[in-house]
Amino acid sequence: MGCRVLRLDEGVTLLGGGQSSAKDIAESLRVAPNLFGVDGGANRAVSLGLDILGVSGDFDSISDATRAELDPSILIETPDQNRTDFDKALDLVDAPVILCAGFTGKRMDHQLACYSVLVRRARKPAILLGEEDVCFHLSHEVTLDLPAGTRLSLFPMARVVANCTGLRWPVEGLELAPWGQIGTSNEVTESPVTLSAEGEGLLVILPRAFLTQVVRVLWQGDPALCP
Repeated sequence: MGCRVLRLDEGVTLLGGGQSSAKDIAESLRVAPNLFGVDGGANRAVSLGLDILGVSGDFDSISDATRAELDPSILIETPDQNRTDFDKALDLVDAPVILCAGFTGKRMDHQLACYSVLVRRARKPAILLGEEDVCFHLSHEVTLDLPAGTRLSLFPMARVVANCTGLRWPVEGLELAPWGQIGTSNEVTESPVTLSAEGEGLLVILPRAFLTQVVRVLWQGDPALCP
C-alpha cells in the first residue's frame, strides 16, 4: 500500500492495541465500517476474523502469526519514533469521522499521548472510544441534545477560554488550563447544550451512550451518509 492516504466517504475505525472488547469494536464498526489497524491492534482484528483495509505502525507489537495472516500489500511501516503510532495513523486516513478504539485502558502514558494527539491533530474528526466514555477535541461550536443530569466534562490541554450553555456550573467566558481551572464532572441542566472554545486545546468527555450524537456534530462529509 505504500504511504498513500486512504480516502473514504464513510467513517473509519482505527483499532489500537490498548483495551477493547469485541463489543467495543462491533459498535465502532457499525458507525465507521472501514477498519484500519494500528500496530498491535492488528492482532485483535485478526483474532476476531475482521477485514482490514490497512495496518500501520512501527510494527513492534504485531505478532508473527498476525503478519502471516495479512496481505503484505496492506502493511504500512511508519518507523518514526518521535511520534506515536496513533498520530502517524491519522496521516494515512481521510474520512468524515474517525472512531478510535483500543487506545484507552492499560498504560496511562499511552492514553495521555492519545489525548495530546487529539489536540495536535485538532482538525481531524477523531473520537476516542473508552469503556465508559467518548472523548473528542472541541474544534468548532457544537450543539448537543442531552438529557438533564448527563455528565459532561471539559478538560483543557492548554490555556483556553470556554463558552458553554446548559450546564449546572456556568462555563461562559471561563478561562481553563491544566494547571488552573478545569471543568470535569459538570452536568447538563437544559438542552440543547452549546459548546465552544476560543483557541485549541479543549477536550470534551461524555458518556459513551451519546457516541452517535458526537459523530453527527463532528461529521465532515456528505450529511446524507452520516449514520
